[in-house]
Amino acid sequence: MVQKKINLKNYFLKYFPLILLFFSVLNEFDFDVANIGLLSFNLPFIIIFYWSLKDPDQIGNGLIFFAGILNDVTLGYPIGISSFIYLTIIGFAAYLRNITLRPNIYKDSLVFLISILFANSINSLILSYIFSIEVNFFEIIVNI
Repeated sequence: MVQKKINLKNYFLKYFPLILLFFSVLNEFDFDVANIGLLSFNLPFIIIFYWSLKDPDQIGNGLIFFAGILNDVTLGYPIGISSFIYLTIIGFAAYLRNITLRPNIYKDSLVFLISILFANSINSLILSYIFSIEVNFFEIIVNI
């Protein structure tokens, strides 16, 4: 009985990032500070970048692509936009993982900020110019 509980605990901890990713994508789970209207962050981007950088086998690219499809359905965007953005973030993380000899929190956070800036810029350009969807650029800048 004790071994079964340990295995269940390990199983839950192994798939916790994937569960958290799908939960945040399906609920559009953004943290906003109520008192400061300009402070927010996008939890799926953080999850995808961190686990793609530190342990790429934890969450597969196919599951992240599927999470992007679910995000598009949730937000009402054209299918595939969020998947493309998520795969772009994976590309930045893979590049950083391949060129890094020693992990450094400053380099990791700088590349993360650059990848978020690039991903949100590409997302807004695709939505506004290709699909003619009205985009609130102020909200995008705040989210970046």
